[in-house]
Amino acid sequence: MKTRLFLPALLLTLSAFFLHAGSPADEKAFLDKYKAAFEKGDKASLESFLYTKDAHPMALEFFKMMQSDGAGTAKISKIELVDLTPEDVKKAGEIQTGPDGSKTQLPLKPTKKLKISVETKDANGSSSSSTENFVAEKDGKYVIPVPAKAK
Repeated sequence: MKTRLFLPALLLTLSAFFLHAGSPADEKAFLDKYKAAFEKGDKASLESFLYTKDAHPMALEFFKMMQSDGAGTAKISKIELVDLTPEDVKKAGEIQTGPDGSKTQLPLKPTKKLKISVETKDANGSSSSSTENFVAEKDGKYVIPVPAKAK
C-alpha cells in the first residue's frame, strides 16, 4: 500500500522539478545580463533576448525599438522577473490584432514577466518609465517572445 502511494508522489515531484522554469540563479543571470546590455547600449545583445522565430515583421521592429529605447543613456533602477497573474496568463494566450490588422499571438507560453523601471537624468531634469514584457523559456534560456502570425 505504501509503495503504491509513494511512486506517484515521487513521479509528481520529479516532473515538477524538471518542468520548473529556471532556477533563481538562472533568473539572476538573465537579469544581470539584460541590465548590463541595456546600460552599455548594446543593441545586439538586447536583441538577442528576443525570440523571433516566425515573428510578425511589424511586431519585431516595434520590439527592437522598445528594447533599445534609452539604452546606453538611462539607468535601470529596478529589474525583476515576476510570476504571472491569472490575468497575465489569460492575456498571453489571447489572439491579438496586429498593427496591420492581422491576427497575432505569442509563439511561446510565457512563464514570467520582466518588469523594468528606468530613470533618465539630463540638463532638463529627470524622468522615469517602466515596461513589462512576457518572458518564456526556450532551450534552457529565458527569452522575450515576439508575437507571430496566429495559426
